Amino acid sequence: RNFRCDCGNSKFKNLQCKLLPEKVKVNSGNKYNDNFYGLYCTCKRPYPDPEDEIPDEMIQCIVCEDWFHGRHLGAVPPESGDFHEMVCQACMNHCHFLWAYASQLAVPVLTKVNSLEDEGIVLKVEESEEEKKEMKKESGVEHQEMKEERQMEQLNEPSTSSGLYLKSCCRALNTLLLLQVVTKSEVPVCKLKELQSKQFLKKDTATFWPSNWRSKLCTCGDCLKMYSELEVQFLTDECDTVLAYENKGTSDQETERRDPLMDTLNSMDRVQQVELICEYNDLKTELTDYLRRFADEGTVVKREDINHFFEEFQSRKRRRTNRMQYYCS
Repeated sequence: RNFRCDCGNSKFKNLQCKLLPEKVKVNSGNKYNDNFYGLYCTCKRPYPDPEDEIPDEMIQCIVCEDWFHGRHLGAVPPESGDFHEMVCQACMNHCHFLWAYASQLAVPVLTKVNSLEDEGIVLKVEESEEEKKEMKKESGVEHQEMKEERQMEQLNEPSTSSGLYLKSCCRALNTLLLLQVVTKSEVPVCKLKELQSKQFLKKDTATFWPSNWRSKLCTCGDCLKMYSELEVQFLTDECDTVLAYENKGTSDQETERRDPLMDTLNSMDRVQQVELICEYNDLKTELTDYLRRFADEGTVVKREDINHFFEEFQSRKRRRTNRMQYYCS
């Protein structure tokens, strides 16, 4: 992800990049982890490991893109069909906000508990002073609304002296209350803060996620800023998922295997298919005979020879077409 080759920069001065000749001296966006040295997982071993006799599969973390043995993730991985992506222990500690989502979205796993320190820690986010003041303000607004409703009820009582005036006041108050409700409903709500206000379990393990979990992440302004600071903006991009890359690879392979001639034939009706096949066979036969003469004489085929062949071929084709007669029954 976001990786660029180092050929042509200050690391390899004498090697010019054939894709991007003009390059900056240092690719600051590149991150070189142990994978570049053939080492993987927290055990820092190669894969395949000739000294490892335990059969185990490697799982890639979607954040750091390192590969890990299933037995070194702090938890027993679910069946491969039950999850689509994994976040390793180190990245869960780095992206600590994911623990709030894990309680609701992550695939449950069997945790390996080796000591009391490995047991889960229940976290409860304390309300800040600003949040408490905001809640008091909201409660004050609710109290004011109830007071206005009582006033409306009093105004709605029958009166013989100023009935029309009271009705107009009631309409104005109703409109004002409706505007307040609409304004409140338009205020965006942070999904992360809602989850953090509840209790959730945090463990020193990797987490496993289903296919659509990224779409559930909050995209409010504060959360997007946090993603940027943690350099994990890609988490909100559903085209960055493992499944999306696999589907793209499958689609590219199918495109490469596709025969353009067969695609053209399939788009035609029966008569057009027969005509195209006949024209193709005529061209193939005449071109083969024409080039065989050069092979027998040992001469080089030049551009003007090819142009001359196609001019003659088109001329013969027009003569055949002009001799054809069409009859209508």
